[in-house]
Amino acid sequence: MEFTKMHGLGNDFIVIYGEKELPANADQLAIELCNRFFGIGADGLVYILPSDNADFNMRIINSDGSEAEQCGNAIRCVSKYVYDQGLIDKEEITVETLGAGVQKVQLDVENGKVVKVRVDMGQPILNGLAVPTIVDQPQVINYPIEVDGQEFYFTAVSMGNPHCVIYVKDAVNFDLATWGPKLEAHPMFPSKINVEFVTVTNRQHTDMRVWERGAGPTLACGTGACATLVASVLNGLTDRQATVSLKGGDLFIEWDEADNHVYMTGPAEEVFKGTR
Repeated sequence: MEFTKMHGLGNDFIVIYGEKELPANADQLAIELCNRFFGIGADGLVYILPSDNADFNMRIINSDGSEAEQCGNAIRCVSKYVYDQGLIDKEEITVETLGAGVQKVQLDVENGKVVKVRVDMGQPILNGLAVPTIVDQPQVINYPIEVDGQEFYFTAVSMGNPHCVIYVKDAVNFDLATWGPKLEAHPMFPSKINVEFVTVTNRQHTDMRVWERGAGPTLACGTGACATLVASVLNGLTDRQATVSLKGGDLFIEWDEADNHVYMTGPAEEVFKGTR
């Protein structure tokens, strides 16, 4: 099996191209290969597959073997891979995802290589039951949740996968290990959830740290950055365009008022190739 190790702001993936469909044992392969001590090491295993509806189909298996509906960092890696490897020669492509449908991607190319990727992440889902949460409201904004006697307030957003955004005084130094897993598996979220802890520094900038469903703490989360901007606009904390600073670097996020779509711009990098 040939693979390429890639990352988007440190959120890293084992990228596989050449399969016709998702292998039946993809969950076990992800657990084995993503192990950082006994495997290759990654946050997830990404398959680039044929699509009847788009240029390519992307499937993402988390390091715990569960499948993610969407991943903003992975779609940037996939987009760079297919262009840099000569699998496509146009700078506007489409990628089919499990949870967010077909997404349009604009590639910024220099000297024949992709240096930056802008993804149309589609419209955010804000209905509480559709995110999903157990809260039957059109929007779930600054809603209370209690964990081990500690009360938080979250805003729920789906970008094809579920997120709860929680504002804290110091996101950079927040205790992810304590609160992330407890919130991920809270009964409030029937499909579990990705958790973003956010501090707004000004109307064009936020700091964010993430606990990803199925992967734990990661250096970056593209859909989480999108959810963070949407939540921050809904809470009146930022403008509709802002930079979201993650542990692995920055993403520029826009929530367009005209079409209601969220746009994410950021880098993707190839680390190495290998054979297993």
